[in-house]
Amino acid sequence: MADTLEFNEIYQEVKGSMNDGRLRLSRQGVIFKNSKTGKVDNIQASELAEGVWRRVALGHGLKLLTKNGHVYKYDGFRESEFDKLSDFFKAHYCLELAEKDLCVKGWNWGTVRFGGQLLSFDIGEQPVFEIPLSNVSQCTTGKNEVTLEFHQNDDAEVSLMEVRFYVPPTQEDGVDPVEAFAQNVLSKADVIQATGDAICIFRELQCLTPRGRYDIRIYPTFLHLHGKTFDYKIPYTTVLRLFLLPHKDQRQMFFVISLDPPIKQGQTRYHFLILLFSKDEDISLTLNMNEEEVEKRFEGRLTKNMSGSLYEMVSRVMKALVNRKITVPGNFQGHSGAQCITCSYKASSGLLYPLERGFIYVHKPPVHIRFDEISFVNFARGTTTTRSFDFEIETKQGTQYTFSSIEREEYGKLFDFVNAKKLNIKNRGLKEGMKQSYDEYADSDEDQHDAYLERMKEEGKIREENANDSSDGSGEETDESFNPGEEDDDVAEEFDSNASATSSSGDGDSDRDDKKPAKKAKVVKERKARRKHPESKKGKDPNAPKRPMSAYMLWLNASRERIKSDHPGISITDLSKKAGELWKAMSKEKKEEWDRKAEDARRDYEKAMKEYSVGSKAESSRAERSKKKKKKQEKQLKGKAERKGSSSKPVSSSKSSAKSSNESFKSKEFVSSDESSSAESKKEDSEEEGAPSPRRSSSDSASGSD
Repeated sequence: MADTLEFNEIYQEVKGSMNDGRLRLSRQGVIFKNSKTGKVDNIQASELAEGVWRRVALGHGLKLLTKNGHVYKYDGFRESEFDKLSDFFKAHYCLELAEKDLCVKGWNWGTVRFGGQLLSFDIGEQPVFEIPLSNVSQCTTGKNEVTLEFHQNDDAEVSLMEVRFYVPPTQEDGVDPVEAFAQNVLSKADVIQATGDAICIFRELQCLTPRGRYDIRIYPTFLHLHGKTFDYKIPYTTVLRLFLLPHKDQRQMFFVISLDPPIKQGQTRYHFLILLFSKDEDISLTLNMNEEEVEKRFEGRLTKNMSGSLYEMVSRVMKALVNRKITVPGNFQGHSGAQCITCSYKASSGLLYPLERGFIYVHKPPVHIRFDEISFVNFARGTTTTRSFDFEIETKQGTQYTFSSIEREEYGKLFDFVNAKKLNIKNRGLKEGMKQSYDEYADSDEDQHDAYLERMKEEGKIREENANDSSDGSGEETDESFNPGEEDDDVAEEFDSNASATSSSGDGDSDRDDKKPAKKAKVVKERKARRKHPESKKGKDPNAPKRPMSAYMLWLNASRERIKSDHPGISITDLSKKAGELWKAMSKEKKEEWDRKAEDARRDYEKAMKEYSVGSKAESSRAERSKKKKKKQEKQLKGKAERKGSSSKPVSSSKSSAKSSNESFKSKEFVSSDESSSAESKKEDSEEEGAPSPRRSSSDSASGSD
């Protein structure tokens, strides 16, 4: 038989919710590891008292009872696994795995039995339901009635809040069955009562989560946070881990307490308690116990009188009472020599600490990620600037964490750390290329060639061209009405009408030569039109009144310098985020003051716009009249030129044929309407008439003789 049995996807019932994890049975005992929190329950084989196999909602379940009264329930087994488990219990634990089915009759009258930390309601010999007394938060009694109230479970969709038991009166004298029932419950229930004196008290400690100043009273079984508004009682059994983390400025220390279940304030849940200490604060502490009790309880870990730094005293006392190790940063050292990395998570800036077995981010919101729950990590280029990069972590459950705005100098240190911890890197295939390209742009800002930046520029150019093509569609149609298509059609018609007079090859060559300038003119015309197109879009008058700013922008302009002074060296993006947080947290009365200023600015703007609109209308009417007058003058000049040109035009057919051979491919826009162009055309006609004049005179004489 195997020495160990392992089961995946097993569910442990804790306070009404099912936490999935892995269960391992060995010769030494039973170990269950919670997949969500990483918490490990270890049951020694010598502590096991009973094992029960029964049918439950998720298949079959295993209930283990220990000799000190603790009960552990694990569900998710298959029916076929009973024989394997039964043989294992017999061979290694010397226990008989009993089969007990739950009663499903639906009766509400039965017998209550108390066994260890378990209340069992039975009908006959079969249990109907069981209540772990550690889930009970309060027990109250009435006449023949006992009411049990339970801790609220945040992970469960539906939580059981209370159960009432009717206890019938008995004839026995001197024994009250209701009080006896309540005492049995209270002796094992998780009811926190501040009875007795505190072991020690720490006054006015700065707490970041939940925010405020709290007095911390240390009791034997729980921690009491007392503030001006809220009080919290934290049992030591809910503490998962302790962290002691140095701040990047080397003058402060974070002490982080991980909690499960979390403490509650209204609808807010705090999974981490974060205390901030200054290294310069010292304290002398005296425990409220005699030396024998201190030695017996803490076995030398604490003494009655202690002195030292405040953070050392708090962490030392918590370690002794909770009985858990304190996690500190490992051998990681960043570019600046600190053991953390400055970054942003969601909307807040904080510090990321690479630990020996995970990452922790403080402080808003705090995040702890263990290495065993990480699926892969990814190094990504920063979205806002090339001076930083993003560090992405994705867990096996599919949750993604992105830590952004990390200085590029930290890349090499963080990459080496992740590589040494053998975490899966999503872009590991580009490892050498990544290092090389990163070093290239780390040496200079923008002088080196950046392939990613060049690609983005090209995509931007393509988008701009597409936008121009779509917006210039109507403009191109207007250009073509002047230049290309209609010009060719007009030339063809003119050529066809004079075909009898232009049949020589020389005339054809001149025609081909005349076509080329026409095409060049077309290209030039289109380019000029495109250059003028953006100018036609400019409709914004620089003299127009400026639009008023909102209340937030007015406040931001007034508060920008103050925020910069409070946070020296803050970047523009972080300043915007910080301003948004301050504005959101501002009281309603202060916001109303800026709303009034914005309203005054809006009224001034409307008044200025009315005055501006009246002036602009008058100016536009004057411009319209001058434009109409100019058009009228141009039309008159054009009419005069046409009449003058038609009166001086020769009637000779030979002259028209010669003129058509030289000017057949000139479009209408090349014919000027002024007198100088018409005079030049007359001069050209007279020069062209000189060469063929002998031929025309002979033909004229022939026609005259005829």
